[in-house]
Amino acid sequence: ELIPLSDSLKRVVAEDLVAERDVPPFERSAMDGYAVKAVDTFEASETNPKLLRLVKGKSVSLGEAFKVWTGSPIPRGADAVVMLEYAREIAGREIEVIVPVTPGENVSPKGEDIHQGEIAVKKGTRLRPEDIGLLAALGFKKVRVVRKPRVGILSTGSELVELETPLKPGKIINVNRFVISNMILELGGEPVSLGIVKDNAKEIAQRVSEGLENTDVLLTTGGTSVGAADLMPEAVNSLGRPGVIVHGVAMRPGKPTAIAIVKNKPVVLLAGYPVAALFGFETFARPLILKLLGVPHEMRPTVKAKLTRNVASTLGVRVYLRVRVYAKDEEYYADPIGTHGSGILTTMTKANGYVAIPENRDRLSKGESITVYLTGSIWRK
Repeated sequence: ELIPLSDSLKRVVAEDLVAERDVPPFERSAMDGYAVKAVDTFEASETNPKLLRLVKGKSVSLGEAFKVWTGSPIPRGADAVVMLEYAREIAGREIEVIVPVTPGENVSPKGEDIHQGEIAVKKGTRLRPEDIGLLAALGFKKVRVVRKPRVGILSTGSELVELETPLKPGKIINVNRFVISNMILELGGEPVSLGIVKDNAKEIAQRVSEGLENTDVLLTTGGTSVGAADLMPEAVNSLGRPGVIVHGVAMRPGKPTAIAIVKNKPVVLLAGYPVAALFGFETFARPLILKLLGVPHEMRPTVKAKLTRNVASTLGVRVYLRVRVYAKDEEYYADPIGTHGSGILTTMTKANGYVAIPENRDRLSKGESITVYLTGSIWRK
């Protein structure tokens, strides 16, 4: 879709954007000073100043100087700029130059920033403020970007209520709606809340089918385990083949995660516990949404840090260890928050990153250098 440049922050460019002009479009002064012919300043010094005549025309000849400011066009004939502090003006008619300059000194050439015909921003780039500034300099008023993927969120569970509903005994607030919606927004997608559906396979199937009509991807939360009320895989499979293609992943938290194809659209069945849903999203939905945006590869920022204590893991399972990273004495340290409690959201709010402990490790040792995927800012201790 074509959108105004002013609305394009963090949007993903849908095509290579090519410069239709040089930036800068003319030779310009890089300093406040005097445009001169460099040869007129050779051997200039405090004891041997070079005297040049000030002119006001649009060109400079031998023995002449033209006053310029930073960003001013360089007059014809000039090939250098003497900085103000290295020249003394005499009665507004002449200057004494006390430091020599070489050709091209203090001059920004035409096209120094970018030349006409160069790719200014590549397809698949997520626009940053500096990218938008360059596009503005090139005269782009609108840019063609990838349409935001519409990502449906359907929450299951008879115990769930929305935040606006009075909380009665035995009921819990639909927290996943907020967690998942904002993770989608953070990536540049468009979350579409499909509400809550009770633990009824027929109703779930109907809501999934309806939700897919107006979305590109559907994410569900809850109902993916093996309990009597975990009806999501059954409901999805009732909508046609191939249905669920993966159910159960060797990861913790998030083991009950499932992946399906319904009506030729991807459906990711996330666990009901918030932390398990979050890591299911991180592992499967995040790269899927990035793919739909046309972003080739966008990893979370990482940092190498020393583990502050021993941590046990499980062979054959990828364990996501939540950590708090801090800087101390020019080193980074990772303090484990915990690997258990997929329903304990504070293990994420207290963390600013996570470690993916690989399947072939049954422990990490204190002092070991580990890679942390950052989800927040690093603090200094």
